[in-house]
Amino acid sequence: MAPPRAENTLAGHKRNRPFKKAWRKIRQPLAESRFAKGAIASLFAQALRFIRLTNPPAKGSASISGGEYADLEPGIIALWHGQHILAPVFYPQGRPLVAMVSRSADAELNALMVEKFGIEAVRGSGGRENARHLDKGGAKALIALKKALVAGKNVAMIADIPHGTPRDAGLGIVLLARLSGRPILPAAITTSRRKILERSWDKTTINLPFGRSSIVVGKPVFVPADADDAEMERKRQEVTDSLNAATERAYKLADAGK
Repeated sequence: MAPPRAENTLAGHKRNRPFKKAWRKIRQPLAESRFAKGAIASLFAQALRFIRLTNPPAKGSASISGGEYADLEPGIIALWHGQHILAPVFYPQGRPLVAMVSRSADAELNALMVEKFGIEAVRGSGGRENARHLDKGGAKALIALKKALVAGKNVAMIADIPHGTPRDAGLGIVLLARLSGRPILPAAITTSRRKILERSWDKTTINLPFGRSSIVVGKPVFVPADADDAEMERKRQEVTDSLNAATERAYKLADAGK
């Protein structure tokens, strides 16, 4: 029986070759096409809207649309990598928000998608270990976010460092808080039905429909304007602890009654 299976496998490979060659030909143009990327971003945005629609809030979930945190605005919303996907669709409509999005090519879809929700995207990376050595793009992004805060807009940042230690805040978000005088608001959003990509460095969570959602805003973190290196490190750890506590609480609320 082995020879027929080998022949079938070989035949299958031969049949797949034209499809692979065709995909290679169109993959690069798709990656470079603004229209194609816009269409994909629209599909993702619609999927997020469907997930929100089919995940009513769990008991105890925070209500961020009723002005409960108005006295802390404008603020710096802190999110973890891989746990941030639902943020655009749960953010209240009509409330200005500027989000920092990575400058990597892979993150361009992210930027296009958040714009579908009326959120302004600033490209950069603010998660360097040493806030005094931000690269040029990261420094420009932080300046843009500070200007947004001065204008009364909330801003959102991913707190941990790309491809670094997941769920451990970098100093970039702490530096923005020090420069702007505005509080960091650790936030976690999840759903009871979800798929965790265990092989991804940040354990990316894919949220699924037909469950319950939960939002938790953790203890705000204020950074004094005269904070020295030691104080900045303490505040960095405070952001980490508050955001991890909010994440744990959000998962418990969503999973209650499973």
